[in-house]
Amino acid sequence: MTSTAQPAGTEGRKAHPDHLGHVIFITAAAAMGGFLFGYDSSVINGAVEAIRHRYDVGSAGLAQVIAIALIGCAIGAATAGRIADRIGRIRVMQIAAVLFTVSAIGSALPFAIWDLAIWRIVGGFGIGMASVIGPAYIAEVAPPAYRGRLGSFQQGAIVIGIAVSQLVNWGILNLADGDQRGKLAGLEAWQWMLGVMVVPAVLYGLLSFAIPESPRFLISVGRHDKAKEVLAEVEGRSVDLDVRVGEIEQAMRREHKSSFKDLLGSRMGFLPIVWVGIGLSVFQQLVGINVAFYYSSTLWQSVGIDPSSSFFYSFTTSIINIIGTVIAMIFVDKIGRRPLALIGSAGMAVALALEAWAFSAKTASGALPSTEGTVALIAAHCFVLFFALSWGVVVWVFLGEMFPNRIRAAALGVAASAQWIANWAITASFPSLSDWNLSGTYVIYTIFALLSIPFVLKYVKETKGKALEEMG
Repeated sequence: MTSTAQPAGTEGRKAHPDHLGHVIFITAAAAMGGFLFGYDSSVINGAVEAIRHRYDVGSAGLAQVIAIALIGCAIGAATAGRIADRIGRIRVMQIAAVLFTVSAIGSALPFAIWDLAIWRIVGGFGIGMASVIGPAYIAEVAPPAYRGRLGSFQQGAIVIGIAVSQLVNWGILNLADGDQRGKLAGLEAWQWMLGVMVVPAVLYGLLSFAIPESPRFLISVGRHDKAKEVLAEVEGRSVDLDVRVGEIEQAMRREHKSSFKDLLGSRMGFLPIVWVGIGLSVFQQLVGINVAFYYSSTLWQSVGIDPSSSFFYSFTTSIINIIGTVIAMIFVDKIGRRPLALIGSAGMAVALALEAWAFSAKTASGALPSTEGTVALIAAHCFVLFFALSWGVVVWVFLGEMFPNRIRAAALGVAASAQWIANWAITASFPSLSDWNLSGTYVIYTIFALLSIPFVLKYVKETKGKALEEMG
């Protein structure tokens, strides 16, 4: 039975209004890592065709340059937590900011295609680190009364980063008279697209010097007085700081450091719940969502749309992504995770099927007839909308809630790794698959969207309204 008694030290835990503005600033500064995550992930969309022509690289080679950043993402995500426990959350943010900055400069001024690939990996390290350290830091500094809403800053920052990257790309293309290789101040347009990320990267680094270290980390290294200062700063001075430090210390002592061995089951290697987490992660990627963010400009140009319009449609798609994410954040606690996932799967399947039908009408010249072109554009936006209002948010909510306490950290790591691998598979395969048969490629994505429906119905349990301790 769960006790309803209020634990010692929680009275007055809610941040005083005088402190809330400062807490929001701290959260927004940390969420800049999410903005860079989204920006760096999708900015390459505007440079794909220019890179292909500049270095005369085929579809397979081009795909590897685009996808290779995901290797850095996986390594950065896997190591960020351990590094943060050793040197602190703020230092990891600063390392990520340096990686983003170096990657932006190197990607804008590459000597050759292999050189560009190296800088893409460096940027991937930054993405992976930002994907882990931002949510962890926000959870540790946010007052409990506001933790859910402040935690959503990270996802909001990611989708805004995606949108801003596409808007910047579109603006630079227009300055270059619609030519991705057009010269601007001595550099080609695509180089400016990749290099502009220096601005938010430097801002992220500067903001990291203006926010405090996590109280949890400070307590873990014995700096209790400094931890109390930060707790007073973010939770208000009405809180009993000695009690709060005691609560955090007690929670840290109770934590079970889960390991890979804890995930092993008697059949099929992993425990069934771990396989469900892996399945959610993999289905999230196999519907082809990152094609919309990495290759949409190339996709629209391949069916006869001019570069300027294709860049504009990439931007409008990213705005739809923001709208869908807001819808998910509003309804995920109202109607539940499973219903949203099923609605999203059905909507994505219909939209992807319409795209497959439209692309099957591609003419010998590569263009789409007027009707099919309109259907393809509308369906592409609907696909992103249904993904964003469901699987884009719901999967991360599920992964944070569905695992038992004793294996949560390790299971989340395995599921996240599966997601990066599936992301890489889709990203690396799309150029070659689209050369083979663009319509057939979308039929494959449609099949995965359809298969996700029975998967959710049979294997995924609702977690809405359940305490984490109830998960088994």
